[in-house]
Amino acid sequence: MTYYRNFATVQTDLTSGTITCRQLVEQYLVRIDEQRHLNAFTEVYADEARQQADRIDHKLAAGTAGRLAGMVIGIKDVLNYAGHSVRAGSKILDNFTAQFTATAIQRLLDEDVIIIGRQNCDEFAMGSSNESSFFGPVRNAADPNRVPGGSSGGSAVAVQAGLCLASIGSDTGGSVRQPAAFCGVVGLKPTYGRISRWGLIAYASSFDCIGPIANTVDDAALLLEIMAGPDDFDSTVSSQPVQPYAQAQLPDRPLRIAYLRDGVESTGVDARIREATQRRLDELRAAGHTVEPVDLSLLKYLLPTYYILTTAEASSNLSRFDGVRYGYRADTPAMDLLALYKKSRTEGFGAEVRRRILLGTFALSASYYDAYYTKAQQVRRLIREETERVFEQYDFLLSPTTPTPAFQLGEKTSRRSGDDPLQMYLADIFTVQANVVGYPAVSIPNGTDSNGLPIGIQLMAPPFAESALVAIAKAMSN
Repeated sequence: MTYYRNFATVQTDLTSGTITCRQLVEQYLVRIDEQRHLNAFTEVYADEARQQADRIDHKLAAGTAGRLAGMVIGIKDVLNYAGHSVRAGSKILDNFTAQFTATAIQRLLDEDVIIIGRQNCDEFAMGSSNESSFFGPVRNAADPNRVPGGSSGGSAVAVQAGLCLASIGSDTGGSVRQPAAFCGVVGLKPTYGRISRWGLIAYASSFDCIGPIANTVDDAALLLEIMAGPDDFDSTVSSQPVQPYAQAQLPDRPLRIAYLRDGVESTGVDARIREATQRRLDELRAAGHTVEPVDLSLLKYLLPTYYILTTAEASSNLSRFDGVRYGYRADTPAMDLLALYKKSRTEGFGAEVRRRILLGTFALSASYYDAYYTKAQQVRRLIREETERVFEQYDFLLSPTTPTPAFQLGEKTSRRSGDDPLQMYLADIFTVQANVVGYPAVSIPNGTDSNGLPIGIQLMAPPFAESALVAIAKAMSN
C-alpha cells in the first residue's frame, strides 16, 4: 500500500497507470477502518467514494478530468454537502440532512475531488481540543492519549494518519492552524472573505473562515486557489482576483520579518517550542532576511476581545436551533413553547456550547451591551490598527502556532484542571489575532519535541497576500 503525502505524486502515479482512483479510495478506506480508534470520522461515504472514483477514472482515460482528479479529501462536520447529514458535532442537529452544498465544497467537486467522509469536530466548532464533540473526542495519531487540537481536530488527524490526502476545515480563532500544529501538518487560514462562507454552519460570522489542511503547502495552496473567489450567495466574500497560489514565488529581495517577542521569550511558552522557534529565526537571518522582534501592546486583550465577540455572535447564530423546525426535540412533555425551547436546547447542546451561549447572551444584554460588546468592538479596531502598523514595516509576522505541544486528553477539561475553561482558551493565544483582524495566516510543521510531539510555527501576512504567505511557507518547508 502506497502512503501518499502529496498530490503531485498521486497525479504522477495516476498518469503512469501505477494506481487508479478506485484503488486509492480502497486504500484510504482500509486505513480508516484500521484507525477507527482515532475517531476522526463521524461518517464514511464508502460506496459513494467508490462510485466517484470510478467516474473520475473514466474521465482521466478520456482526458476530461478536473484539476483535483485523484485527490481524496474529508470535510469538517460544519460544511453542508447536499443529501448528506451535517451535525456540527452536536446532538441538536440529530438526523438533519443538508439541503444544499457549500460553495467551497461545490467548487472542489467541480474539479473532481473525491470526498471520502465527514470529520469529527468540537461541537459547533467551539473548542481547542476536539473533546466537546457529541461523537466523543478525537485522538492524536502521534499519541492517542493526547488531543489533536480543535475545533478541526478530526480533519487534522485524518491528514496526519493518512486517512485522506487533505481536509477542509473552518477557522474562527485558530481552528485550522492549531490542530495542524498539534498534528504536524499544514493549516492555512485565508483572509476573511477570500473564501465564501455559504454553506458553513456559523459559529461567529465575522470571524469564521474556511481553510484547507494538508501535508504540504503546495496542496493547501491548490485547494485555496480553487475554493476562493466571488460568490453571489455570500455578500461578505471579496471580489478581488484569485491569484495562482500554487505557483507563488518569493520576491527576489531580502524579506523583513517581525516575530512576536512573547512567543520566543515568554516563560508562558513551552521551552521546547521557544527553542524550535528560535532556530527558525536564526535560519531566516542566515538566509539574509531582516528578522526583528515586535511587541504587541494589546496582546493581553486579544483573548478577551475574541471571546466576548465570538460568544455574542454565537448567541445570535445558535438561536435558530430551537427544537421546532429541525434537529433534536426533547421527548419529555413541555407545558408551553418556551419550555420546549429550554428542554430541547438544554438536552441538545453540550456544556461548552451552553457556556458560550450564556456568555454571549450576557454580553448582548441591555445592561451590559456597552460595557462588554461595544467595548470589545472598539478594542478590536485598535488591535487591527496596531497590526496594520506592524505590516507597514514588515512583510510577515512570525510566532509559534501554540504555546505548548498537544496536551493530554482531559488535562484541561477534567477536575485535574479545576474544569477551568480559561486554561483551554489560552491555547488560542497566538492564533486569534489573525481572526480578530481578518488577516491570512498559515501554520507549518516545525519539528517535534523530545516526546515526538509535533510543533508548529505560524506566519501571518497582510490582507489578500496569500501568494506571499504560501511562498514563504514553501521556502521554510523545504
